[in-house]
Amino acid sequence: MRKLILICLVIVCKTGFCQSITGDQLLENAIAYHDPNKHWSAFNNILNITMTTPDGPKRMSKITINLPKHYFQVVATKDGTTTEFTVDNGKCHLGLNGQTQLTDDELKAHKLSCERANMYKNYYTYLYGLPMKLKDAGTIVQQKVEDKIFKGKKYLVLRVTYEKGVGTDVWYFYFNPKSYALEIYQFYHD
Repeated sequence: MRKLILICLVIVCKTGFCQSITGDQLLENAIAYHDPNKHWSAFNNILNITMTTPDGPKRMSKITINLPKHYFQVVATKDGTTTEFTVDNGKCHLGLNGQTQLTDDELKAHKLSCERANMYKNYYTYLYGLPMKLKDAGTIVQQKVEDKIFKGKKYLVLRVTYEKGVGTDVWYFYFNPKSYALEIYQFYHD
């Protein structure tokens, strides 16, 4: 006589919701939510950003991103000083208060450099291109998606790292489990 053995699998979710989705699937769903018509690669627009800090003056930034023409520019005004960083098809241009012929002392005093211009281009294009930018080469999407509650709200959390030479930060992206909207991100930098 054979014995029938039943094995029961009980899944206990600490957060009260369970999902079965890979990191790649979550990313695809999030991109479908944020860029349903696949317009990101043709992005050409201007972002106006006001940055405030508790102990400092406001910084007003006008950021122009034209992906098809490989053009990026940030013009920032703080304390009556306007700096300009432009990367136009790989060529760098710098400006200070409307002037482009700058002394070494002016460049140094206002931290104007082509290295900084490219850093701004990469930074702003990355942040405002999320989650689509997570498809870029060198991005490592962890396949295990975590369920987390943050400030009383449930999220699917995607952990992302980067290949050597691309980046060293560890990023966590918090997606709405119903719509797949990216609502929160955090990163850790050693």
